[in-house]
This record gives sequence, C-alpha cells and structure tokens, in this order.
Amino acid sequence: MAQKAKLDSYASEAAPARSDSGAPSGWANATPSGPFATEKQKPGTPGLDTFAKLLLHHARLRPDRPAIREKDLGIWQTWTWRQALEHVRALAGGLAALGLERGDKLAVIGDNRPHLYWSMVAAQSLGAVAVPVYQDATAAEMEFVLDHAEVRFAVAEDQEQVDKLCAVKPRLPKLEQVFYSDPRGLRSYREPWLHSLSQLEQDGRSHDAAHPQSFLSEVAAGRGSDPAGFFYTSGTTGQPKGVVLSFDNLILTAQAAVEFDRLTERDEALAYLPMAWVGDNSFSVAQAYCAGFCVCCPESGATVMQDLREIGPTYFFAPPRIWENILTNVMVRMEDAGAVKRLMFRHFVAHARRVGTRILEGAPVGWLDRLRYGLGATAVYGPLKNALGLSRIRVAYTAGEAIGPDTFLFYRGLGINIKQLYGSTEGAVFVAMQPDGEVYPDTVGKPVGTVELAVTEAGEVTFRSPGVFLEYHRNPQATQETKTPEGWIRTGDAGYLDARGHLKIVDRAKDVGRLKDGTLFAPKYLENKLKFFPYIKEAVAFGHGRDHAAVFVNIDIGAVGNWAERRGLAYTSYTELAGKSEVYDLLRAKVEEVNRDLARDPVLAGSQIARFLILPKELDADDGELTRTRKVRRRLIGEKYAALVEALYSGCAECESVLQVRFEDGRTGSVRARVRVAEAATFPAAKGSGAPLTAPRKAG
Repeated sequence: MAQKAKLDSYASEAAPARSDSGAPSGWANATPSGPFATEKQKPGTPGLDTFAKLLLHHARLRPDRPAIREKDLGIWQTWTWRQALEHVRALAGGLAALGLERGDKLAVIGDNRPHLYWSMVAAQSLGAVAVPVYQDATAAEMEFVLDHAEVRFAVAEDQEQVDKLCAVKPRLPKLEQVFYSDPRGLRSYREPWLHSLSQLEQDGRSHDAAHPQSFLSEVAAGRGSDPAGFFYTSGTTGQPKGVVLSFDNLILTAQAAVEFDRLTERDEALAYLPMAWVGDNSFSVAQAYCAGFCVCCPESGATVMQDLREIGPTYFFAPPRIWENILTNVMVRMEDAGAVKRLMFRHFVAHARRVGTRILEGAPVGWLDRLRYGLGATAVYGPLKNALGLSRIRVAYTAGEAIGPDTFLFYRGLGINIKQLYGSTEGAVFVAMQPDGEVYPDTVGKPVGTVELAVTEAGEVTFRSPGVFLEYHRNPQATQETKTPEGWIRTGDAGYLDARGHLKIVDRAKDVGRLKDGTLFAPKYLENKLKFFPYIKEAVAFGHGRDHAAVFVNIDIGAVGNWAERRGLAYTSYTELAGKSEVYDLLRAKVEEVNRDLARDPVLAGSQIARFLILPKELDADDGELTRTRKVRRRLIGEKYAALVEALYSGCAECESVLQVRFEDGRTGSVRARVRVAEAATFPAAKGSGAPLTAPRKAG
C-alpha cells in the first residue's frame, strides 16, 4: 500500500492538472489534428518526419498506452504517450523562454532516464540539435565533445556529471546554461548558470500558457532533413568525429527495421546502453517512436540484470560481450550446482544445441526429439529463460563484434530468437540484418530495406542507404574520405558477400596485414576467436611484418577467479591471478584450440598464434587503451607496451613490466610485475585451396 501511495503521489506531481479534454489545463490543442494525426501515415512521411511529430501522433492515437518506464527506489514508474508529450512540451517551453534557437546544440549527459530522453526531443522540437555524451567520459573527453559540438545548453543527470561540467565550463565560453535532473548533493551549489530540470519544466508551462501555439508552430516547422543529433565515434585512431544524422536518417532506417521484424506498440525494450551511442538512439528513440512501443529504463547499471528479469522485454539488444557474460555466469553457477542438476542441465542443453534451432525456425524435427525438447523446456529451458528475464523475447539482436558460434547457438537452442545485424554510426545503425529463417552464426545478414551493399576490388565493404549521414561536424576532409559524391559510405571493414547474399565481415580493412612470409593477418578476427572463450575478456593481436602472430590477453576475473577457487588456487589480486602458471596452462589450451580451428582455414592457417602473454592489468578506457564502447586502441597499446610486444618476438620467457594505471578518483599509479611469455602449439594447414577473402559483388 505504501508503494502504491508513493507511485500515485509521484504521478500526480509529475503530470500537470488536466482539463476535461485530457490535455493539461490551459494547454490548447495538445494533441492536434492535422499533419500530426493521420492514422494511416507512415513514419518518415512529411507529416511524421521528426520525433516531435511522431510524439504528437502517438499522444493522439494511443494516449494511454505506456511510452516509457523507469525504476526508481525499487519501484517501476510509467508514463503514457500523453504524459510524455506533456513533459516534452513543458521542457520545450522552458528552453524557448531561455532563448534556445534553431541550430543550437543541447548536450545530454547521464544514464538512461526519461527526462534525459525528453530533453533531447524537446530541444529537437524547437529545431535544436541533440548531442548525447558518454556518461563515463572523463572531464577532458567531455570538454572536447562540448567544445567541438559548440554546445549552448546541457542537461546532466546528477552531481557526478555536474561536477565534470563545473570543471570544464570556464574553458567553454559557448556553454550558457546547465540543468540537472537529480538534485541530490547539489543543494549548496550556487553557480548562476546551474538550474534544476523541474524548474525548467515549471517555467516552460508558464511560457506555454502565454504562447499556446508556439510549440505546435515550432514542431510543424521541423523537417526530416534537419539535423537531429551529433553522435561521436569511438575514436579508435584519434579524436572522435561528430557524425551528423538527420531525422530522415534515423526515422527511415528505424522504420525499415521495424517493418523487417514486425515490431508493434505491444513490444517492450530495455534501454540500458549509453545514450551517447547511436544504437541506443535507434532502438530506444527512433524505433520506439516509429512503432510506438514502450522503453524501460533500469534503476542503475548495477541492477540491469535484475531489472531485465522484472520487465521481461519482448525486444532486446545486447553486444556479444553481454550475451557471453550471461552465459559465463550460467555455466559458473551450474559448476556449483549439485551433481543431478548438472547432469540434467548438460543433457538437455546438448539436446537443445542439436534440435532447438531447427524447432525455432520451424524445420522438420522428429516427434521423439520434440518430446525430449518439450521436457527440456519444462525442466531447464523455461526456468533458465525466466531467471534471465528472456522468457518473453520475440526478437533479440547482437552487433558490434563477432559473437562466438557456440554462444549464439546456445541461445537459439533455448528458443530465443537472437540474430545478428551490421551497421555503423554513419549509416544510422541498420545496414544488414538476418531475416527469420536465414540466421547463420558466421554472417551478419542481408541488406535491410533499400540499403545497397557493395564490396570493392580491395575487399572493403561499402553501402548506400537513406541512413547515410549528412557530414562529420566541422570536418569536411573526413567527410570526403568516408562519403563519396554518389552517397556511398566506405566502412573501412573488410568482408564479402557469400553465395546466399549474406554479408561476412573479416576485419577492419586498415588492420588487415601480412606476416613476413606474406600470410594474411587479420588481427580482429584472431581477437574475436579468443574472446569467444569465457575466460578471455580482451585480446590484442600483433603480427604485421613479423614472423608469426602473437597476442596480449586479459583474463575475465569472474570466470577465471571461479575456476581458480574450485581448484583451491589462492590469489589476492588480478595481477597475482594473471601470473599463475595454472592460468597460463588454461589459456594455452584455448589458444591452441583457436590454432586448430585456424589450421582448417587455408587462407588464415599461417596466422596461427605462436606466443602469448597475460597482461598483469586490465585494459581500461580511463587509461586510453579502450574506447568508451570498449573497442581496442591497438596502435596506442602497441606503443604503450612496446617492451612487451618485443618480448613476444625476442624469444625470452619473461619480461619486467611497469604499467601505468589511472584510479577512479583521477590519481595515477603503476603496476610492477614480471610478465611470462608462453609458447602455443601450431598445427599443419588443411589441404585444399581456400575461397578468396574478398569477392566483389553487389547486393540491394
């Protein structure tokens, strides 16, 4: 009863008083007829070509259906499409009163929160451009983005983000006003440019009452060709680039993906990936606004798995590492289970791997196998999916990196319709997707919608689509290098189209090299094969111009720690565990397993891994070794750990290492360790001629 009273109280405070028509008192025509209200109109058409127009459309068509949820203090709170419109309109009024104009930039910094999403749409409704920033960015990284994007207003989630803005604002003359959503810890702050988001809404309602037609006029003036947002790349080779995407880019590609998987207003998704990532904007904003489904925001990053179980989404996206972490946790828990439970789990999982995917795809399966699968669903698959929060999944995706075939087929064997997609920031995410019935572990799908795909003679994947970005902000040279005059995007990925018309990605084109003997060397391909194992969290491969391939490895402290504890291996830190001979033996077996697999590929057999070492520290974005999207900065790592790279090729058995680290409070320190270098067995190449790495073809 207390929880219900709290929720009712919050709802009454969050939503302004309504008139009998359902609109807030004094707000004329909150959900108008006209260009925003034609039920048969399709997202992307002139009447529904911006997020604000789509919001007005849903507020009229389905006003009382849930639009967004957030878990706060353990309670799920829900806002309908009508309530979402009320908040967006109030925020837009407040920004308009402060002088936000068309073309201005508004930054949003924080975890996935309804008010942060609404702030972006509110700014866009006035013709301004949203600039989401990674919430875990350092103050220096944040300063670069805000300065480069020429941000005038910023919305921060909490004190942590406000403190970073306070540190950099003196060097950002164009940043005028900052608003915060969570007031905790900010009571004593007296900066004249700092205000609460609730006050901005209150001022916006007053402004709207005085100018009742202003909001609708501004929304109507928006066009699909207008810039919607700047989305900064991960910056693997230098400073991030600001990708400018229009409403047409985001909405047309999102609508094509909605139709591809038949998403509807009945679907639900979990928004937990960084708002600064273009993927979150595509899944949690563009697709949600196209289909009208509900987006759910978890309480925090630490509670995502619990919140996933409570919500049970029907539509879900996760990068491979998350799918692999979930599977690793399942396997670790099963190792600690009783003998009977372990035996039953292994038996039914093995059966699911054999027939589960065929059942999922509607292929013929014998009645006895179906019966056993049904028993497995009752005893194992159903309870497991329920415990993971995946019981209601209708369609799920993974992208960004290659996912291990065993991991991929494990989930599909359980009856979870997980598929792969391929995309880029410059293409508004959706480039290739796997159709139902054509889901393969080794491809990323076919061109979606009106996308055209082509592979150049050099083996680089290129595409052209409605999602092709407008430009890199303030970087015409980079724009010209990436986007041809005909609108083709050079992805920088090496790949080919197979006989089924599916796209296969091999590596980044610029990273593909040759060993000294001329053997093809694809470092990302090797790294991904190693990361398929739950014990390996990260890998960095070297070999271009060298005698053989070699790698740095990061262990997964959770998986390897559990493995060590079951064997009575004591350790006190990551560094100590990483240096144990037993751990080296464990990883040597995995490296050699990769080498056996490579030996069966005549094209890559010569790039088997001859030597490896386990880094005594984890690669970290705060140390500049990974991007904020956890992509390896290979060149920087090669320079930073040059002594260890040389140790891989000098023949020595160990090397003294002093590694610099940055702590969470900003202090720096060092880790001193003697790093072992291990040998790994290599295997003769299989006989036969391999298929060419590249096969210039076009699809779409």
